[in-house]
Amino acid sequence: MPGQQHEVTFRFLAQPTDVNFGGKVHGGMAMKWIDQAGYACAVAWSGAYCVTVSVSGIQFVAPILIGDLVTVRARLIHTGTSSMHLAVDVLANDLRRDERRLATSCVMVFVALDSPDGKPTPVPHWEPRDAAERRLQAQARRLLEASKDMEQLVRLNATSTD
Repeated sequence: MPGQQHEVTFRFLAQPTDVNFGGKVHGGMAMKWIDQAGYACAVAWSGAYCVTVSVSGIQFVAPILIGDLVTVRARLIHTGTSSMHLAVDVLANDLRRDERRLATSCVMVFVALDSPDGKPTPVPHWEPRDAAERRLQAQARRLLEASKDMEQLVRLNATSTD
């Protein structure tokens, strides 16, 4: 039911097929997990097909190793008319030592569409419930402004190369 589920968590073990030659999960795999969890959260909130618009501030903080229990947590932090801003964290847990660490973090923006090839469609409004969620929403609004500045730079660059 749209407007109810504002958080999604995935859990699985990092596998040998997920790692690079150094034995650590490569960034592209972590980004795939982030996009999947973000998509699931956006669809659960909106009840509509969603597309990724941007990924901001991605930080690779600590490595993920084979056998780590990986937790990917996506949570809604702001809504626009048809957009949803999500904070996504990837945590790695060494089960042998019971050591949990933040591996990767970012903010994503998704837009709900009325069909896979359609137009943006409204999403339910979300309100923060506590001070921590209000801080995350304020961060999302600052990133939105920075994103608008970046769009202008991209447009200027595109016209200067023509």
